[in-house]
Amino acid sequence: MVLYEGAGLLLLLALWIFCLVDVITCDESECRNLPKMMWLMIVLVLPDVGSVLWLVAGRPQGRGRPAALPYKGNTGRPARQGHRTYPSQVPATNPDDDEEFLRGIRNRAEEQRRIAREQRERDEHGSPPDHRREDDPDNR
Repeated sequence: MVLYEGAGLLLLLALWIFCLVDVITCDESECRNLPKMMWLMIVLVLPDVGSVLWLVAGRPQGRGRPAALPYKGNTGRPARQGHRTYPSQVPATNPDDDEEFLRGIRNRAEEQRRIAREQRERDEHGSPPDHRREDDPDNR
């Protein structure tokens, strides 16, 4: 029984802290029914009832409001058309249109075919496998 009472008190404390922070970070123009300072006083003076009242009657509706603490430069406003926030952000392109990407794929496929062909030739002739690489400097 004591465990349930402690858990209930902990939940009420968490709700109160959440509502208190939510009132503080909420924009004044988005508060419903009462001014922001009045909601702050209600949540502070009447923790349980004030928290529920804030959630039901005072909290802004909708999730479209910007975050109170920007994450990695996100201010909650959409970026201007054609304007990138970070230089590393490059618009996604179709891989079929990227000649450098296709050239790298072809080179890798040719290298794999060459290695497979050499492996088949070694297996056919019965010679021991050659683990040396052509581009290895110790191979001279």
